[in-house]
Amino acid sequence: MDGGRVERGAMECEGTDSGAIAHGRPRMNVLPIAITVVLAGVTPLAAIAQEAHRAQPAPPAPQSQSAGASPERSVDPQDQADVRALLAELEALKGSYAQEVRRLRELDMRVQALQARVDGKTLPAQSAAVASSPPPAPTATRSAAASPPTSAEGYASSPAEAAEAKEAAKRSVDDVKQQVAAVFDRRLTLENAVTYNRYDRKQLTLTGFLALDAIFLGNIAIENVESDTLTYNFAARYGLNPRLTLNLDVPYIARKTVYQKGGAGGSAGAVAQEDTYGHGFGDITVSGNYRMFMESPRWPETVLTLGVTAPTGREPYGISWEVLERDDDGFIRFAVPEKEPTGNGVWQTNVGVSVVKTADPAILFGNFGYIHSFSNSFDDLDNNPETVNPGDVQLGRSFYFGAGVAFAFNERTSLSISYSDKLSARARTRYDGQEWVKIIGSDANAGMFNLGVTYALSQHTTLVSSLGIGLTPDAPDFSLVFKVPYML
Repeated sequence: MDGGRVERGAMECEGTDSGAIAHGRPRMNVLPIAITVVLAGVTPLAAIAQEAHRAQPAPPAPQSQSAGASPERSVDPQDQADVRALLAELEALKGSYAQEVRRLRELDMRVQALQARVDGKTLPAQSAAVASSPPPAPTATRSAAASPPTSAEGYASSPAEAAEAKEAAKRSVDDVKQQVAAVFDRRLTLENAVTYNRYDRKQLTLTGFLALDAIFLGNIAIENVESDTLTYNFAARYGLNPRLTLNLDVPYIARKTVYQKGGAGGSAGAVAQEDTYGHGFGDITVSGNYRMFMESPRWPETVLTLGVTAPTGREPYGISWEVLERDDDGFIRFAVPEKEPTGNGVWQTNVGVSVVKTADPAILFGNFGYIHSFSNSFDDLDNNPETVNPGDVQLGRSFYFGAGVAFAFNERTSLSISYSDKLSARARTRYDGQEWVKIIGSDANAGMFNLGVTYALSQHTTLVSSLGIGLTPDAPDFSLVFKVPYML
């Protein structure tokens, strides 16, 4: 491309010089200069113009002519047209040179990124420097159009900058993976998290009978339970090797529950209300993540999770109840627990699988798993404060699943949208000397729509925020989560 233009430009320069000799003007030595530049192979094409201007001598100073001298020679219009054509072609060569330099820079950055993705290393410094550096210029001055773009414009000018850009882009992906499953190349991560859940349940209670299939005789009561739960969770995640990570989660729970009951004292307009509180450590969980498959162009990264939850919190069985209202016959109409529980009271194990697939600029993720609850014995299963009924409790089996997508806006920020659901079967109780009985209404379906934002505060610290909106009656009305993982 450039060689053809140089040869044609040199021939045009030669023709122009011949015309100059015919008119008595000095000849421009452009052709030898162009041939020397092309044979050397190291001078940019844009330097031809500078050498041509340097080779052209300055026009002779006008000499005073006597009154009898002949008039000044006129300039040939053809020579002026040839000069303008040469200057236009030189400007085109300058623009083409600048464009080729930009393309070389872009291709160099792409080659370095692909090489780093293949073997985890950047290109050697020597070859990268040769590929990324423009041809040396013979002079210190250069046209602004021919100057190559700098790294600030988005191009890597060295292997170190390419590696830094790749690491910055990888940070957003790792932050998303940390929330879905685990990041295995982080030695130790300490995470502080605060979660707020809001529950609001209303239930209509009818005590009486239907007369004449149309008239209800008895008491109509509306029960409302409002619960606010604040949970602080400390988590430590330790990477043993590139495939195995161990996790420890220690929650501390503070809970407030408001119990309201309409129809107090037999009056439909009367409402009784009582607030109860509870705080303490919750159930501690120990788990491990094992990376079964690395991410490939066709398959996602697959992680297996195994965990055990110990009943270290206050169980909801055997708590003393306070009677607020009784009937004349001694029937308890309104009673509330004196303390709020902070745990389930039973041992649990869970097994799950998480998948993550990067589809730039999106990150696709999903998970599914199973939770098994073991039976446990308690001194009192009944909420009647006047009786003691020991027995066994086994919570229902639970299945959970979820899926979502995250978008990495830049090296610091990513946005995630997901849906999660947990299906729980009915719980069972067995009083001493009796058979297992399923508890009606203890099954649940808790579906949540989640919207999260992840922002890297520094090289070692990330802020994770999430808003969950309950989509089913058994899910919280809404949930707010703030996490700050610190990577050592």
